[in-house]
Amino acid sequence: MIELLVVIAIIAVLVALLLPAVQQAREAARRSQCKNNLKQIGLALANYQESFKFYPMSICADRNTGNTGGGEWSVQARILPFLEQAALQDLVDFSQSYGPQTRVKTQRVHTYLCPSETNDMARVGSNGEAKYYPLNYVFNGGSWQVYDPSRNLGGDGAFYPNSRLKPRDFVDGTSQTMAFSEVKTFTPYLRDGGAGGPIPPTDPALISGLGGSFKTNSGHTEWVDGRVHQTGFTTVFGPNTKVPHNDGTKTYDVDYTSCREDKGCGTFVRAAVTARSFHSETVNTLFMDGHVRTISKSINLDTYRALGTRFGDESIGEF
Repeated sequence: MIELLVVIAIIAVLVALLLPAVQQAREAARRSQCKNNLKQIGLALANYQESFKFYPMSICADRNTGNTGGGEWSVQARILPFLEQAALQDLVDFSQSYGPQTRVKTQRVHTYLCPSETNDMARVGSNGEAKYYPLNYVFNGGSWQVYDPSRNLGGDGAFYPNSRLKPRDFVDGTSQTMAFSEVKTFTPYLRDGGAGGPIPPTDPALISGLGGSFKTNSGHTEWVDGRVHQTGFTTVFGPNTKVPHNDGTKTYDVDYTSCREDKGCGTFVRAAVTARSFHSETVNTLFMDGHVRTISKSINLDTYRALGTRFGDESIGEF
């Protein structure tokens, strides 16, 4: 009996020693798959640009033209054929809003989901039926101001409403400009408050005071929607920065947009949409030239913001 107990104890110790190693190996595999997903998106962007001679716009904002047809489809929807998803794109009617197109917006696109994501599931409506499917890989909308609808003027990121950017427009170089990065699904966010001024906030705690309608868990849940709070990110704060907002009962880690693109709630679209991931202290990031890098939470904020602009002419060293 004593010998049996000793053997059991030894086995327990070995299991305790091996389990962390197994978990680390699994996480390493998930990180590798995550990077591969971003590389596939990079190839899709390059092939889209080769086919159309420009990169896809973040959203077709047609509010000021009097066109009520739609056009709010995301970058992710536009590059589907280059991700071996032509059959899914064949279901898309780009002349109409994505809203009624349930067969499309509830589809799970595996390339848009990180294997470490814990909420890989459809967002359901009040009737309990699938309404949208979320995503983890989103476009770079720039440093703060995403769009000025009165002048149809985009921000300084790699993608913006109604854009037709070409490689020559990336003055900083495609290898120095972020294209896509990671976010978490079902993100809480404030929207349509309109209080964001021209200068991006320096303190995450200031975001809550900008106000707006608070949504507890619907950000980054609609891969079809081209608005930055759904399919984009900005570089106001560094990767995995906590942005607190207390609704009176609970403190949330939130995103913010002053006014949703193609909505009549204000003049400027300014957004603090933070890149986040389940990988410890880092996010994987795709650059416009197609290479993927892991960026640490501790990156210098000025450097990070410089990587988010396409024409800032900033000097960027090692990071």
